[in-house]
Amino acid sequence: MSASLRIALLVNPFSHTLKGDQHAPEMARELLGRGHTVRGFGAPPGTIPRSGDEPTEGGGVSAEESSSLPGFRPDVIVAYDALSPAAWLGARRARKLGCALVLVEEGMPEGGGNIERGLRWIGERLWGGFVRRTASFVVALDPVAHAQVLSEGFAESDIRDLPAGVHLSTFRPGLASQIPSRHGIHGRILLHTGRIEEGRGIEDLIRAFAETVGQRQDWSLVLAGDGPGKRALRALVNRLGVGSRVHWLSKPRAEELPGLLGACTLFADPRAGDDVSTLTIRRALACGLPVLASDGPRVRSLLEDDGCGLLAGPEGGRNWTETLRLAASAPERRRRWRIRAREIAESRFAWPVIGEAFESFLHEAHNNANAERESAAQPLQEG
Repeated sequence: MSASLRIALLVNPFSHTLKGDQHAPEMARELLGRGHTVRGFGAPPGTIPRSGDEPTEGGGVSAEESSSLPGFRPDVIVAYDALSPAAWLGARRARKLGCALVLVEEGMPEGGGNIERGLRWIGERLWGGFVRRTASFVVALDPVAHAQVLSEGFAESDIRDLPAGVHLSTFRPGLASQIPSRHGIHGRILLHTGRIEEGRGIEDLIRAFAETVGQRQDWSLVLAGDGPGKRALRALVNRLGVGSRVHWLSKPRAEELPGLLGACTLFADPRAGDDVSTLTIRRALACGLPVLASDGPRVRSLLEDDGCGLLAGPEGGRNWTETLRLAASAPERRRRWRIRAREIAESRFAWPVIGEAFESFLHEAHNNANAERESAAQPLQEG
């Protein structure tokens, strides 16, 4: 069994609030379960699971002292967002305490929002070089994050690729939901969840549906989400003559989503480029729900074309009409996709699998930091 580490998780409070990121809490649970001592910093109290207070006998630190980063005395500091204030603080403390620093980068579509872009701009100019020199490496959660940290000056050799996970016990095959029947939705369901607005590919999905299974009575398109685009998209649906086959639902509550995914036949995410929710796709795969998505680096890292669904778009070689026609006309293929979708989720996106890999990264960083300290101390000892 690997040695136990003292691990500090530093969350960027700005991104944590804006994105509702769950990577740090989930990773804390996995690391705690593997026998490590964990503290979270930068998030609201109770957000990140932590080890209990340590006894003060025998030279231990008090609970008040251990609630601060210097008092906690970590072996490894994990800081979220590579150029964030959390990364800067992590680099400062890692230098002062002589411990390892590991960064985690999620990667933002099109560089993120104005606040996130502004923070990275400030971070690059004020402490970017310092963070790069201090960090052992960066864990990139998807190809967009990998490309982002490369553009921010980190070396390819300093990047480790590891996706985020999904709860396989919550999102699993065989679940059912009363939502479709409550809204008069019957038969096979093509589901899209997310913000409803123009420019996110929903127009392409609606047109493809109207040209294919929207002409049949045994298929429905369900658009579950809120946003300013409903009015214009409703008008498009009516012009195409498929108003009775398209259903508009509000954003499902967290406890409703697993059952809704389980009640559907196909999940579609038509958003192009990097503007796609990998979390929703991971959850769909965990439920054994085949996924149709626009091709791109982020999606391609999750899906196997004709393995657990289909890729659409220029890079995938199919337009959305062809993609939907092919998926809807092959029930045997969909059954194969469902099995493979769950297999992918279990082998790649289970939190225990990811926790084991992340733990190995932390040990690697800790061992490298120890070796560097010993190497720096060697000339002094010889002198």
